Amino acid sequence: MTRIGILGGSFNPAHRGHRSISLAALNALDLDEVWWLVSPGNPLKEGLDDMAPFTVRFASAVKMARQAPIKVSAIEARLGTRYTVDTIRKLTRLYPKKRFIWLMGSDNLAQFDRWRGWREIAKQVPIAVIARPGYMSIARAAPAMGWLRRFVHPVYHAQDWTRWRLPALVLLRFRPDETSATRLRKADPAWQSRFLPDPPILSGAHPAPSL
Repeated sequence: MTRIGILGGSFNPAHRGHRSISLAALNALDLDEVWWLVSPGNPLKEGLDDMAPFTVRFASAVKMARQAPIKVSAIEARLGTRYTVDTIRKLTRLYPKKRFIWLMGSDNLAQFDRWRGWREIAKQVPIAVIARPGYMSIARAAPAMGWLRRFVHPVYHAQDWTRWRLPALVLLRFRPDETSATRLRKADPAWQSRFLPDPPILSGAHPAPSL
């Protein structure tokens, strides 16, 4: 079976931090590839004035993922799902011969209890939490960890994740990359102008994978 790591997010914009943790996870978890699921709209970030259009964010992800075993997907837009729990449920049904593990930063674990159906997510796929500077101690004390802590696997068993009984969680640490989408937007308010008005998903110049 193909071993897939899923990294979901707004990618507003995609940056080298997304790429570096994806490549590190490929090695640590013995993945065949990583899928970046560009969210059409994050329910926890609704109303943000600096959220770029989906097409711009998708284009930034395609550019950042070049020449790496990373596939950029708009499957949430095609499936019409807004919540991770629904996306994972449909993905596992659509691709029964692929094994998925959800990748998230420790900043997301800190608010994981706010995600719709977060316990159901943990029962559907293993989760790999990747440390982010300044968030790991907060994540370990997060409300969701009160329930997830009993399901944590040691790092030296990380490549065995396809054999874990669910729920299952592993905490990974890599060389920290402090790149932040928030800081990038502040440093370059006109960053959206660097991307074509007609993104690859619409133009067909760089077709999205058939996910």
